[in-house]
Amino acid sequence: MPEGHTIHRLAQDYAERFQGTAPRVTSPQGKFSDAAALLDASVLTATEAHGKHLFLRFRDADWVHIHLGLFGKVGFGDAPAPPPTDTVRLRLANGTAYVDLRGPTTCALITDAEKRAVHDRLGPDPLREDADPDAAYRRISRSRTTIAALLMDQKIVAGVGNVYRAEVLFRHGIDPYRAGKDLTPAEWDAIWADLVALMGEGVRNNRIDTVRPEHTPEAMGRPPRVDDHGGEVYVYRRATLPCHICGDGIRTADLAARNLFWCPTCQ
Repeated sequence: MPEGHTIHRLAQDYAERFQGTAPRVTSPQGKFSDAAALLDASVLTATEAHGKHLFLRFRDADWVHIHLGLFGKVGFGDAPAPPPTDTVRLRLANGTAYVDLRGPTTCALITDAEKRAVHDRLGPDPLREDADPDAAYRRISRSRTTIAALLMDQKIVAGVGNVYRAEVLFRHGIDPYRAGKDLTPAEWDAIWADLVALMGEGVRNNRIDTVRPEHTPEAMGRPPRVDDHGGEVYVYRRATLPCHICGDGIRTADLAARNLFWCPTCQ
């Protein structure tokens, strides 16, 4: 499932190509046909992301709510758009570009009130200017749940996924099994600031890189990471490989139905 930086990047990409235009809106698959007909040739006026949720506003208050889930894909291209396949849930097309949405968990036309309800059930997003990190810490500091599980709970922090969870805990030397209530305010402030910086870089570069300058392949004289995920990381998907810092083997375990990665020495 894409992490929050990907959804914020998609919001930017939709805006760059379609905001201020009145694109053709279609649903070749048919599952969004009624809503597409209502939106067709209406002006796209805004795009927005909160955590893993994407919102496209048409006219003044017609929002398309998209959640990619595990299988959703978005593909952009230049006009003229080719004939769509019958797997395309939503296509926008104008004189210069098109974009196809396939396989989302959610693609729905919603009202302002329904959109607000989505925001209300999500935690603060490190990539949003309105984020309140203190709200997240209030919940974390009262919980006996592991900090690794809490960081993945979208009701507590929105947008953090398995990669950023593993990497930010490593970068701050925090045992992923530590209870949330044992995390100090200073540690949380440092984690939050790091998430803001790392995820912001992820939006700009459209990939996740978490190693500090002194630990890049060039700085350490090591080969670059080879993984379909891309990006240089400390622990994610590096089980049994040596830690870049201490040389101990990276460990993995199942936690809350997701693979956890950490260094038992550095954390």
